[in-house]
Amino acid sequence: MFKKNKLVLLSIIVLFIFALVACGNEDSSEGNDNASSEGTESDANEEVVAEDTGELVVYSSRNENFVNSLLEKFTEETGIEVQALHAGDNAVNRIKGEASNVQADIFISNDIGALENLRLEGLLEGSNPENIESIEEIYRAEDNSWFALSARTRVLMYNKDLITEEEMPKTIEELTNPEWSGDFAITRGGNGAMIGHVSALRNEWGDEKTKDWISAVQENAGAILQGHGDIRRAVGAGEFKFGLVNNYYFHQQLQEPTDNNVGVIYPDQGEGEMGAVVNAAGVGLVQGAPNAKSAEVFLDWILEEENQREFSYESLEVPINPNVEAIEGAATISDYKTHDMPLRDLGEVWEDTRNLIEESGLDLDL
Repeated sequence: MFKKNKLVLLSIIVLFIFALVACGNEDSSEGNDNASSEGTESDANEEVVAEDTGELVVYSSRNENFVNSLLEKFTEETGIEVQALHAGDNAVNRIKGEASNVQADIFISNDIGALENLRLEGLLEGSNPENIESIEEIYRAEDNSWFALSARTRVLMYNKDLITEEEMPKTIEELTNPEWSGDFAITRGGNGAMIGHVSALRNEWGDEKTKDWISAVQENAGAILQGHGDIRRAVGAGEFKFGLVNNYYFHQQLQEPTDNNVGVIYPDQGEGEMGAVVNAAGVGLVQGAPNAKSAEVFLDWILEEENQREFSYESLEVPINPNVEAIEGAATISDYKTHDMPLRDLGEVWEDTRNLIEESGLDLDL
């Protein structure tokens, strides 16, 4: 009985001590109310500053010259510093390799197929940026994890000193003809535009005919070069009669002080022909972006009409948003017949197309 009373007494003492401590803490909190409030406000201000002048990591497969001025403008207007990795066509593999240790926030891509492929693998994250409705639904992912900003078309650029418009081939299929052996240049198989183009040919012709076309073209070409810039310069200099490029490279060559006597053919424009193949460049939000707030700011910023124009301005591409004026001299996709494969579908066949290109004998990398 004594032991039981002793335990009860001990319990009462412990509860009393806890009550005293709690009261002391309340007094302390009330006594420091102003200091606590000031500290919370200070912390909040520091957080806002960190968001407004934080960091953004951008991986890009586009030409560095097309991207740098855009990112500099973003930093100037938002205060957010940008770390840019210009990885070319290796950017996609880099994002895939870092899936378990994400480094990038934003991916700027030359190829919608690459963006949709990343989305299908769960490597892009849905978003709802301001002004997203300015981009038609056919030019963005179903969850807005990526959206296109500028379009380009596959064309044949030719040197007017070497060949006339009438003499030029008028279809992509004609590139396999022996009469053009050694006369033209193409890019390596891993180039994003080449992958998109071959995907469209698979959609139009089927795999077997497309494989035969790739094999014949790579044998027929006078050179297989690293990129389209190399092709336009070589054609302009008269090293080849023509080359397979994106249309904006033609406009770029026209602006050169020399070697600018070039023309362009939009292929497959005849009745019953498939039309020129169109692809687009755009941006994607990387899943698990380490600087998510900065990434949101960037997506809102890039969709401002002024910045949509900036995205396409340096490259002479055509803005996807019809309300955004293209640079003078850039053709619009309403001026010619285009292939009807939905750009979203490119992502579903992106990896298969790369494999088919390799199987056909055209190296992905030089």
